[in-house]
Amino acid sequence: MSTDITADPAALAAGSEPDRVNHFQLLRGLGFAAVGMVLLLAMWWVGGYAVQNNPATTAFADFAPGPALSRLQDMLSSGEAWEMTVPSLQRVLQGMVIAIAIGVPVGILIGRVQVLREITNIPFQFLRMISPLSWMPIAVMAFATWDGAIVFLIAVAAVWPILFSTAAGLRRVDPSWFKVARNLGARPWHMLFVIIFPAISQDILTGIRLALGVAWIVLVPAEYLGVTSGLGYSINDARDTLEYDRLAATVVIIGVIGFLLDFACQQAIAKLSWHRED
Repeated sequence: MSTDITADPAALAAGSEPDRVNHFQLLRGLGFAAVGMVLLLAMWWVGGYAVQNNPATTAFADFAPGPALSRLQDMLSSGEAWEMTVPSLQRVLQGMVIAIAIGVPVGILIGRVQVLREITNIPFQFLRMISPLSWMPIAVMAFATWDGAIVFLIAVAAVWPILFSTAAGLRRVDPSWFKVARNLGARPWHMLFVIIFPAISQDILTGIRLALGVAWIVLVPAEYLGVTSGLGYSINDARDTLEYDRLAATVVIIGVIGFLLDFACQQAIAKLSWHRED
């Protein structure tokens, strides 16, 4: 017995239509992104031109794109950009690990236990609204090293988005899932890894994404403390030495790294999405 398989041109055309649509959407997104970047650079150039031609602000002319991008190229080729970035990334990573280690378990607890949620709601909301930098004097007294104080400030800033996003995600899980699991003899350990984590993985990653943005913002002023390395220290040092081209180049580096970190989180969230196209 033989089977004759013929290609239907209409079916092939229909099957390739989603590919063409996706291709168009990708090109459209890249085009809009390029337009946005051109507009941003144009605004930067106009601002730099105005600063340079104003006698009251001419000393800050190196903020303009030309000097800043030229200095950025020198910093990249000499390795200076990498040297100032690594310590900051290490501090953010340590702070995020602490925030995740605290935020996820506590978020699961308050998401599952109503009494605990009601007890902690007002205290947690109160603490969340305190600026992380307000803890700076306490951090300096509590930790023996400047690095320890900075990591503490980053963790304090990052823990709340993770905690509340985890709790909110767990509260949306259908309670019948847990009933079925208990009827099938699932132990708490099984329910944690078979039901809870798969169900709230996107919520946890969304909280981590938000927390990473907050941590990256807090990092720069936190590194104004007694450390002699990092992006925040580099900005402070460039300001004190009046190297405004280096200051502007460092700001560009901070923006690029922050964008890449956020993009990585966004892609991880998309990979774990339950809504997939077949």
